[in-house]
Amino acid sequence: MKTNPAIAVIGCGYWGLNHIRTLSGLGALHAVADADMARAEAVAAQFNVAAMTPDAVYDDPAIDGIVLALPPQFHAQNALRAIAAGKHVLVEKPIALNVADAEQVVAAGKAAGLTVMTGHVLRFHPAFEILAEMVARGDLGTIRYIHSHRVGLGKFHAENDALWDIAPHDLSLILALTGEEPSDVRGEGTAVLNHLSDFAHLHLTFPGGIRSHVFASRLNPYRERRLTVIGDKAMAVFDDVSPWHEKLAIYDHKVWKDGTSLQFESAEPRYIDAPEGMPLTKECMHFIHCIQSGEPSRTPAEEGLAVIRILSAGTVTHS
Repeated sequence: MKTNPAIAVIGCGYWGLNHIRTLSGLGALHAVADADMARAEAVAAQFNVAAMTPDAVYDDPAIDGIVLALPPQFHAQNALRAIAAGKHVLVEKPIALNVADAEQVVAAGKAAGLTVMTGHVLRFHPAFEILAEMVARGDLGTIRYIHSHRVGLGKFHAENDALWDIAPHDLSLILALTGEEPSDVRGEGTAVLNHLSDFAHLHLTFPGGIRSHVFASRLNPYRERRLTVIGDKAMAVFDDVSPWHEKLAIYDHKVWKDGTSLQFESAEPRYIDAPEGMPLTKECMHFIHCIQSGEPSRTPAEEGLAVIRILSAGTVTHS
């Protein structure tokens, strides 16, 4: 009896190699493919699996699922081809570069009854999983505001600006915490090096009243990976740059009205212990579980489509 589905990874670049290494460790890697066959063969030899062309992957009945780790402009067309071939698919973010293509991926996956999952890997970070549970329980009270800062230096893509390359990470987290898509999106972008935005701001308003702000930059002298959630009982910070035991901090600040003025009382952070674990490993395990069980994914293509809608609404073009 086959214990794991047979999964192929198409794309042997930086992030594709991470998937390959992880799936190999989980005993689910069946084959690797790349437009550069020599590269695919070198990687396949390293992990003792078959090297295939992308066409051969789609045609192979032994392959149950495909991970697509390609330049984003190729994600949608390859996801549609994988679905047409009857394969479950995990598509790296963003799943498409426009809403229409993303809608096609969602519709095709639904019609085929297959797992079509978006690679929003931070949804599987143990510290964020605890934060999401705390928000759902009401530990922070009513959520009023969420803001994220994800900045650093590079990577510079020919097709993607800072908004499309970086912001999907935080948008997936914000959508998970709010449980709804924003009713209003306003974007600002600044291009410094060429015509693509190196700095991007998104301002989001949600139907339930939550407001949110996303700041992304690929031209910044320091790294910051911080998501802050403001509730009326407490505030939380998920900081992925901090040491593991400090990645999730809760601030039990108090703010109250005193007549016509506002008073506050600050508190030292208390750190929530999160079990150490690699988000990508948990994501790949989840993909395997969804293939085996038929259960819906935590990060379905619908979430990828929601992110594309926000990115499209917030895109600023530069001449």
